[in-house]
Amino acid sequence: MRRLRTLALGGAIFAAMGAGAYAGYIQPAPVDVDLVAGFAGGDQLTARLDPDDDVFIGCGSRTISDGAGGVFRTGFCQAEDDAGDNVTCFTQDPLLLDEIRAASAFAYITFSFTGDDTIGYTCTRIGFSTQSFYLYDYGKIKTKKK
Repeated sequence: MRRLRTLALGGAIFAAMGAGAYAGYIQPAPVDVDLVAGFAGGDQLTARLDPDDDVFIGCGSRTISDGAGGVFRTGFCQAEDDAGDNVTCFTQDPLLLDEIRAASAFAYITFSFTGDDTIGYTCTRIGFSTQSFYLYDYGKIKTKKK
């Protein structure tokens, strides 16, 4: 029993030390668009703080009434990286729309897509990650100059 308590105490100390080692840890994730692989990802705050005014990433949804009792739902994700590669994909998949609507601010966003410039892109996977290490010290945030 004593050995079990010692192991439990050691594990708790180790866990606390591990958490302390990452306190304040930041992990910026610059926007990356890969048109060949059909992938885009990056975090919103890193995109916002990028010195290139054209870099962005995000998703949105629209719910539109047709005026006759019907409702149309659509969603999209879009991104542009610092190389100028950009994509906007669309979806009407109810599960992907739910994912978009559950997103929060300052998230890491990742999405996959199929298609091309001529026929358009269809979103096939959408994910969000909202760990604290995607946030920065708000006192250091500067807005882009226009």
